[in-house]
Amino acid sequence: MRSVPLLPPKARIALPTLLFVVVLDQITKTLASSRLQPEHVPHSIVGDLIRLTLTHNTGAAMSLSVGPWSRVVFSVVALMALVLLYRVYDDAPPDARWRALALALIAGGATGNLIDRIRSAHGVVDFIDIGLPVWRFWTFNVADIGVTCGALLLIALMWHETPAHDS
Repeated sequence: MRSVPLLPPKARIALPTLLFVVVLDQITKTLASSRLQPEHVPHSIVGDLIRLTLTHNTGAAMSLSVGPWSRVVFSVVALMALVLLYRVYDDAPPDARWRALALALIAGGATGNLIDRIRSAHGVVDFIDIGLPVWRFWTFNVADIGVTCGALLLIALMWHETPAHDS
């Protein structure tokens, strides 16, 4: 009987994490799109501190834009980022679980927002609205949380890595 090779430890954390972020992102965006109408009307969760406000972002993070080319440009950038993330993941040792987790969070978020860009010219669905009456953070979504948490984890991991010594 031939044995089936098990997935390496990094894949056992990366694949479920990536799928979880994409699925949770798409479910929450679908719910936000159907239940937070009309657009740009805040729905208070915790006073003015935490609100749900449906918006569509045709640009990128923090509403960066390249005009009418935003959809195409940011879709291509996302695809290139996903290829780069896969290459970094593939180069990581089989037991690099934390690095795989960080890369999967980023890739899951990038995939979730890419799905929105491909699916609709309206742009990426954002709905999490945090801030104070005098200052509000940018409205964001679950995909953005994945990208941010993954990037912070990756930075922390890189910060703590021991540099190789030249001989």
